[in-house]
Amino acid sequence: MKKLFVLFYLLACILTGAQAQQHVTLKDVAQGTYRAKNIYGIKPMLDGEHYTQISSDGKRIVKYSFKTGKEVDTVFDVTTARNCTFKSFDDYILSPDEKRILIQTETQPIYRRSFTAVYYIFDVRNNKVTPLSDKGAQQVPLFSPDGNQIAFVRNNNIFLVKLLFGNSESQVTKDGEYNKVLNGIPDWVYEEEFGFNRAFDFSADSRMIAYIRFDESQVPQFSFPLYKGAFPSNEEYASYPGAYSYKYPKAGEVNSKVTVHTFDIKSRVTRQMDLPLDTDGYIPRIKFTSDPEKLAIMTLNRHQNRFDLYMANPRSSLCKLAIRDEAEQYIKEQAYSDIAFYPEHIVMMSERDGYNHLYLYTIAGNLVKQITKGQFEVKSFLGWDQNNNIFYYSSNEESPLRSAVYKIDAKGKKTKLSSRTGTNEAIFSTNQKYYINKYSGIKTPTLITINDNKGKELTTLLDNAELKAKVSSLNMPSKEFFSFKTSDGVELNGWIMKPHNFDANKKYPVIMHQYSGPGSQQVLDRWNIGSMGDGGMFEAYMCDKGYIMVCVDGRGTGGRGAAFEKCTYLYLGVKEAQDQVETARYLGTLPYVDGKRIGIWGWSFGGYTTLMSMSEGSAAFKAGVAIAAPSDWRFYDTIYTERFMRTPKENGEGYNAGSAILRAPQMQGKLLLIHGTADDNVHYQNCAEYSEALVQAGIQFDMQVYTNRNHGIFGGNTRNHLMNRVANFFINNL
Repeated sequence: MKKLFVLFYLLACILTGAQAQQHVTLKDVAQGTYRAKNIYGIKPMLDGEHYTQISSDGKRIVKYSFKTGKEVDTVFDVTTARNCTFKSFDDYILSPDEKRILIQTETQPIYRRSFTAVYYIFDVRNNKVTPLSDKGAQQVPLFSPDGNQIAFVRNNNIFLVKLLFGNSESQVTKDGEYNKVLNGIPDWVYEEEFGFNRAFDFSADSRMIAYIRFDESQVPQFSFPLYKGAFPSNEEYASYPGAYSYKYPKAGEVNSKVTVHTFDIKSRVTRQMDLPLDTDGYIPRIKFTSDPEKLAIMTLNRHQNRFDLYMANPRSSLCKLAIRDEAEQYIKEQAYSDIAFYPEHIVMMSERDGYNHLYLYTIAGNLVKQITKGQFEVKSFLGWDQNNNIFYYSSNEESPLRSAVYKIDAKGKKTKLSSRTGTNEAIFSTNQKYYINKYSGIKTPTLITINDNKGKELTTLLDNAELKAKVSSLNMPSKEFFSFKTSDGVELNGWIMKPHNFDANKKYPVIMHQYSGPGSQQVLDRWNIGSMGDGGMFEAYMCDKGYIMVCVDGRGTGGRGAAFEKCTYLYLGVKEAQDQVETARYLGTLPYVDGKRIGIWGWSFGGYTTLMSMSEGSAAFKAGVAIAAPSDWRFYDTIYTERFMRTPKENGEGYNAGSAILRAPQMQGKLLLIHGTADDNVHYQNCAEYSEALVQAGIQFDMQVYTNRNHGIFGGNTRNHLMNRVANFFINNL
């Protein structure tokens, strides 16, 4: 009996152990089963002591204490608000005085950042909901500083609602027309590459509206077919396909003609600002300062290597140059996306000393001082406590792989506030008294805490303990960072994931994933590394199948200063591909790597680098997968492409050198091309022309096309199908 009992006991232990070590499935990867939880939509309130957030069921706006992190009040509730006809909502906008709230419902996406929605005005004092407009969905609504007016865009025109006059609605512009003129919202290329969706603002005294007008009538039009498809199903195209047409300026083509206008709300007079802009120049941002007579207009020349900040008088239309920043190659987006205006000062970023740092100017444009200095990059500006003259920011001072939260005082004394090594991001209260810290590391999922401005942790909001418990029961690979030197003597950083049961005496095939685009970073000490940004779950699946998974950031990527990032200028794709080949060669020298079985893949720029690397002239890769990949920069948009390449007319040699299509005859290895037919960003044209080049070169390849899918390739079972396609391709060919 004792022998039998021991046998049953051992069997139970074995079964328990087997159950404990679960395996990641591709369905898990596609569905984001093991994705870390996060806290989104945190909006600090005026008093500096509270913040608001949408409840998890989308029915309430909840008020929380910065000090304790606990819920203290319900600001809005669909079940108790008067005249509320909707059962949940998507987002909200607090008025400047927090007495009214715009409630966003029925959101319909347009492009990456643009969408239409039906908005409602909620009056906090009388708990009543009223529609913003009954004449159709709206875009980008904005409260006036006094909270008594709301401007928004509909059908490319700006409208104004006056709340003190019975919500009366009037039309500010009347020439807006699809594919011709846009008022107050950016065109496709501005939205995608300058990263914004609203192009109008109110003056500080609420008397004027300034807006950018985009005349895209001369911009070439691009069309792609739309089929019936599924999830969603377009029944109108059941027999005959339809088409989507929009204005898309490819490299070297005509851009929208942009002008800045002001509208006087009382007199209804519209003026055009007398802006000394190049005929082919850009206006990536406008913003009213706290002085109603100063409208900040930010401009770039077409090469994007000269940034000018003008102060315009909205009535006289006179524009005066306040700040100019120039670079040999290009100005990074943070110069205009992260600029901050104060009553008497401006805080902005520049790479003028070789690294991205903070600079303080007077509102007139005189340089007061460089706030941060050193061979590191400031990642974000987090606020300025003017009373104590303390600046808050995050930077990668410790390592290009990591970021921390800092403060620096008037004398230059710097204090590190975040305590954990990895990636730290912060949201400060309006008075800079508290901040919410979002931390993660390569082995630690997102941890969110509330801290005071000395760095002391006050409470934990989210620790992802449930995910950690789940992951601990998985057959997870080991995760490590490494670095190596290329034959050119350049040190590159990478991460490597090895199978759970790794045996150093065996030879493993390797799959390399990368993005490689300018300023990007995939090799970071954070949880959401890996191809799917979920802690490496696809990598865990492939490691389970006996593969080693690797990622290396080559030249041109971010975090290491302007020289490293901008060395690919005018020859995009060339050094990036060389560095991935160098990585494969280095990996082949490791005793546990089978150098004849190395694969590479990537999405978007990563797909492009895959094509370039497999055509580099050496048979470094046995197999590769290129998803939604550009294949020739002549097919891509003006703003992004010319920032790094100038125009094809100016730099034909660089465009030829960076053309995967021209390299197609040299492509070596098994290749899988994947693309969506409705990709409005990297057009299917890239895949069609590249595949034709392979056909004419007599090179066999595999191809997977996804009907009606955009650059993200998802919907219904699509992402699950795609992940299976990628995994099986590598399993069959490595």
